[in-house]
Amino acid sequence: MRILMIGDIVGRPGRRAVRQTLETIRQELKIDMIVANGENAAGGNGITADVASEIYKYGVDVLTMGNHVWDKKEIISYIEKDPRMLRPANYPSGSPGRGAAIYNINGTDVGIVNLSGRVYLSNLDCPFRAADEILERMSGQTKIILVDFHAEATSEKVALGWYLDGKVSAVLGTHTHIQTGDERILPKGTAYITDVGMTGPRNSVIGVKSHLVLEKFLTQMPVRFEVADGPYQFNAVVIDIENETGRASSIRRIFNNESSD
Repeated sequence: MRILMIGDIVGRPGRRAVRQTLETIRQELKIDMIVANGENAAGGNGITADVASEIYKYGVDVLTMGNHVWDKKEIISYIEKDPRMLRPANYPSGSPGRGAAIYNINGTDVGIVNLSGRVYLSNLDCPFRAADEILERMSGQTKIILVDFHAEATSEKVALGWYLDGKVSAVLGTHTHIQTGDERILPKGTAYITDVGMTGPRNSVIGVKSHLVLEKFLTQMPVRFEVADGPYQFNAVVIDIENETGRASSIRRIFNNESSD
């Protein structure tokens, strides 16, 4: 099983990157399944039903979310109807939607889990214990399990990677929008990277117009952030996983830039 995980899609530039890049990558790399973090896909904050449908049309199989999941209010009712969209599983019991699911891809069952960190983010339920509960439910159903850990602190991401080593196929960090160079296979066979990166405007501060972010830092006054324009970047990782054991055999980064000419 070869799975592509796309880093946080940000606004129209991110969706354009997916539209113009994904099919070529799928064919050239013979990708079996595509997962993408979509929590910033609509205007840089949240997601809508129309935007989700657009991203699915480009070939994404599953959308994961994060701390901006509820920014567009329509998603509260929509997420219950869309089995392909996951929100962090460690939201309190009774929250709309689901945090984990098993998908059949060409005859092979694949578990996808979405979790949120708690350091510098909302104080949700414990992601470590939430992972334990989900893995107990998935036990015996599939060997292949991928975790999108949407978290701010690198230490929290690394800790979850070690905690789940040998229990899942991959722990892939999202949220910080900066692709890290620490991809590796942990000793017990789990693929890991601290952050997959961002698919969105290249000339920006993590997707936002640079001058607006600079104004905020320099003045400490309220500033309305806007998604930047211009050429895009496409960040992702490709993970190869053994079907029989669920162990990852490789993880590779992808960092493509659109020409600014």
